Amino acid sequence: MTATVAPAAPGSTDAAGRHHTTIHPFRALDGVPLTLVHVETGEGTGRTARRGPVLVVHGSGVRAELFRPPLERTFVDALLSAGWDVWLLNWRASIDLPPLSWTLDDAAAHDHPAAVREVCRLTGRDRMKAVVHCQGSTSFTISAVSGLVPEVDTVVSNAVSLHPVIPEWSRFKIQFVAPVVSRFVSHVSPAWGDRPVGPFAHVVRDLVRATHRECRNTVCRMVSFVYGAGFPALWSHRNLDETTHQWIRGEFGDVPLTFFAQMRRSVNAGHLVPVRQLPGLPASYVAEAPRTDARFVFVAGEDNRCFLPASQRRSYDFFAGHRPGKDALHILPGYGHLDVFIGQNAARDTYPLILEELAR
Repeated sequence: MTATVAPAAPGSTDAAGRHHTTIHPFRALDGVPLTLVHVETGEGTGRTARRGPVLVVHGSGVRAELFRPPLERTFVDALLSAGWDVWLLNWRASIDLPPLSWTLDDAAAHDHPAAVREVCRLTGRDRMKAVVHCQGSTSFTISAVSGLVPEVDTVVSNAVSLHPVIPEWSRFKIQFVAPVVSRFVSHVSPAWGDRPVGPFAHVVRDLVRATHRECRNTVCRMVSFVYGAGFPALWSHRNLDETTHQWIRGEFGDVPLTFFAQMRRSVNAGHLVPVRQLPGLPASYVAEAPRTDARFVFVAGEDNRCFLPASQRRSYDFFAGHRPGKDALHILPGYGHLDVFIGQNAARDTYPLILEELAR
């Protein structure tokens, strides 16, 4: 497949305009088309970056551009300034790719191993690092503990990894509301806040308008209904500037109910459980020691109302039980779920910690 220099994409920000961006199409191990977004400084220094490649992986129903919000200094800027060669992954959950039903197992077995190999091939490196967020983190952690990404020597995981722990209201929704919703639609979307498609989407949008009064941005309110139990759930409004708060209207899309079905079983079990038996994946993700030498850095916002900080504490304890002293855990006061990356003061509050851990 041929790489293309990316023109300004819909919803792209001034941050994207500061960079030299190249899109590299490739295929997951099961043939699903994916893309890597290679970001360099305006001069194009990726090939001579003084540090190695870093793969940055988004969550569900968003896209790689999530890490380039309209901020003066984004997480991508911070990585570039620190000398890293930055690769953003659009895996099968990306809204920049054709929608399909997926599970965490699909991404773990097929997407992340292929992406890691592709970055190694394109850079000529045999080792790399990864920063993974939310369901990009859960699925990538499955890949790692299954021994499928041995090229990765450091993983910074935000919000959740192997042990999803959610608020009681979220537990009620995933147990009782999601199964009912799955009878009517194959997916849900926060974008219904601005663009409801069909009668069911209109009903959900109106329900959210009636029950979430925390702001006037209906996509923001829909995000909280779909993903958590807060007002809002994925960030604190005080951590977002108004430009970013409006920008998120274009950054959320379809999420298949197949994902919520796997998360329901995992929440009930207290850890991720496979729902598909795929080549390379074990029958249990927690029955044995992690099959990876990568050092894990578990990060969680103290105010996260999507996945509680206990999620990362339990995963850290699991890893520490098998290899004490190797991994790290950081709980970030004043931050929640996604504002760790898109908060207006994240460049001051959260990026330095992640950069420090990547450099170790």
